[in-house]
Amino acid sequence: MRKLVLVPTPIGHLADVTLRALEVLRQVEVVACEDTRRTAKLLRHYGIATPLVRVDQHTPDRAERLLEEHAYVAYASDAGTPGISDPGAELVARALAKGFRVEVLPGPTAFVPALVASGLPTARFVFEGFLPTGRARRRRLEALTHEERTVVLYEAPHRLARTLDDLIAIYGPDHPVALARELSKKHEEVWRGTLAAARARFERPRGEFVIVLGPREVPEERPDAAALAAELGEAGLSGRALAEALEARGVPRNEARRWAYRKEKA
Repeated sequence: MRKLVLVPTPIGHLADVTLRALEVLRQVEVVACEDTRRTAKLLRHYGIATPLVRVDQHTPDRAERLLEEHAYVAYASDAGTPGISDPGAELVARALAKGFRVEVLPGPTAFVPALVASGLPTARFVFEGFLPTGRARRRRLEALTHEERTVVLYEAPHRLARTLDDLIAIYGPDHPVALARELSKKHEEVWRGTLAAARARFERPRGEFVIVLGPREVPEERPDAAALAAELGEAGLSGRALAEALEARGVPRNEARRWAYRKEKA
């Protein structure tokens, strides 16, 4: 049976790798990775001599050959869980098309600790990864104007200022946000505040960032009390019964009573 195993690697501290991940990295025929230099550092640290092959968005043909020549393959991203904002997703699709069994090991990822440490709601959230460029970026940002869940983004330091400016335009300067950088490393930082304060704080950002935006408060649409009163009145409701029916459908109590007894007087 041919098998591809996606192996999460530490996002910073090398001790964050799991025992099972190390076992797989020793057993497979070859380890595919985004950057052989970074993955080699991890393998050397744990005395693993498995051959490395670079497979990224620029080498799709190499991925095809890799799956044809090997039956037991591991894929490791530069940091974190493969398939999340990296070429791992494409490799999985190719492996499945060739009949490989695909396994994904649990392990490090940047957005989960950033989300939990943010102090913002975690029950419902959406992970957007890195924002695209060009027109696709504009469409993605416009979609956020309707998002009521906590939003998690990845961003590079040289694009952070532009992204914060865009988010201020969408959410407003006082919207709550948390920015996490260098997670699990020596200079780890989780900053919490408003978008405007974040823009001022990170004038010269360093390190990869996770941006966590608090849920957007979208005002509920109020029902059309006049139209509802007319509809329910035609159905035979009046007075107290009409007021209670209007209130049950979301009309505030005082307004429901005004429409109910106005119709009754009429």
